[in-house]
Amino acid sequence: MDYKTFLKDKTQLAGQYGFDPLYMPDQAFDFQKHLITWAVKKGRAALFADCGMGKTLMQLAWAENVCRKTGGKVLILTPLAVGHQTEHEAKKFGIDAKRSGDGSLMADIVITNYERLHLFNTQDFVGVVCDESSILKNFDGKIKAAITEFMRTQKYRLLCTATAAPNDFIELGTSAEALGEIGFMDMLGRFFKKADATYCRKQETQAGTYYLKPHATKDFWRWVASWARAVRKPSDLGFSDRKFVLPELILKQHLVTATQKNPDFLFDMPAVGLAEQRAERSRTVADRCKQAADIANGTDQPVICWCHLNSESEALKKLIPGSVEVSGKDSDETKEQKFRAFETGKARVIVTKPSIAGFGLNWQHCAIQTFFPSHSFEQYYQAVRRSWRFGQKQSVQVHIITTEGEQRVLNNLKRKAEAADKMFADIVQHMSNELQIENKEQYKTKTEIPEWL
Repeated sequence: MDYKTFLKDKTQLAGQYGFDPLYMPDQAFDFQKHLITWAVKKGRAALFADCGMGKTLMQLAWAENVCRKTGGKVLILTPLAVGHQTEHEAKKFGIDAKRSGDGSLMADIVITNYERLHLFNTQDFVGVVCDESSILKNFDGKIKAAITEFMRTQKYRLLCTATAAPNDFIELGTSAEALGEIGFMDMLGRFFKKADATYCRKQETQAGTYYLKPHATKDFWRWVASWARAVRKPSDLGFSDRKFVLPELILKQHLVTATQKNPDFLFDMPAVGLAEQRAERSRTVADRCKQAADIANGTDQPVICWCHLNSESEALKKLIPGSVEVSGKDSDETKEQKFRAFETGKARVIVTKPSIAGFGLNWQHCAIQTFFPSHSFEQYYQAVRRSWRFGQKQSVQVHIITTEGEQRVLNNLKRKAEAADKMFADIVQHMSNELQIENKEQYKTKTEIPEWL
């Protein structure tokens, strides 16, 4: 082994497991064709593309290429109720894909929910797609382990999500491990350093109790760029944004005065600590729900009412005539029926939680939402993006309803939103820089020098 080969092996850049595309949908935009080509050639890849960028089309095209190349089958794993959207998109683009909830294989591309993976045999497939892959961390250890083990058995693997937890680099490590790159702990040892609490508080690039080594930043992003693409808009890849311009997002904050006074204070004060915040939320359920119901009842347009507590969901259902409530106790079939009722206009208002319906669903027909803030930026981002996504024609109104006691929660959410926006912009910038270097290296050629020189 020569020295150049030794250095190349030390870079840990992702390998090539794929092939040249055999199929490309005519309906795909130029940037989508670029990403499909790259992902098919990689064979094992991650697409961190923002909401409305066409991840469904891209993953279906990727799966179709794998099927045509191998003659085998590909399994697409989706969150609950997203499967029927994927199947509908497949029909629209002329791709044969069918949903299955019992382990049956009715097409070369099989679509199922994450929760039903145990019904399928790994030997029946040659490839797997994880749609909205960032949702994996919401599953318990048993389901997550089963998904990771299933992926390890597949030669071809694709992860798709809009939010790769940009303020948590550790999640990039779990994605890389699922794709068969270096392991999670290997990533920490190579690019990160253990940090004490004082140092962590000073770092924006913290990852749990680890921080990215300053001298390893360039190599880290070069490594990520070798197996992932992060895209917020086509121009991130050098394409035109003309058809991908988001409408205005209008955020309206409603400060509600609690009718039930806090017995521990003469007047309302911002809650300190999780215990006080939970107590504040429970104490103000009726007041906050009334404000949300007034907004929903004051229009004849579709409305999404997001909540976090069962008591909030039940109260909103009673206060908003004709609304449909989707709760955790509903069966999978019931949830899908209610989602479809809202999508088709049979139900004008839907009441649910971001943890239930915050991933993958396309609700561009709705441009009004009410939201009770929490500490989870990802839930807020995903909830808003069900409506505010590419393809939306109207300005989107998000009514954030809070109380004086929850000001710290709202401030924390705003801080996380600003940090996440900066972090994702940094990810795109770092990746763009590495792609420029990568493209230059691809076009390097050896030139013979004339003897007289």
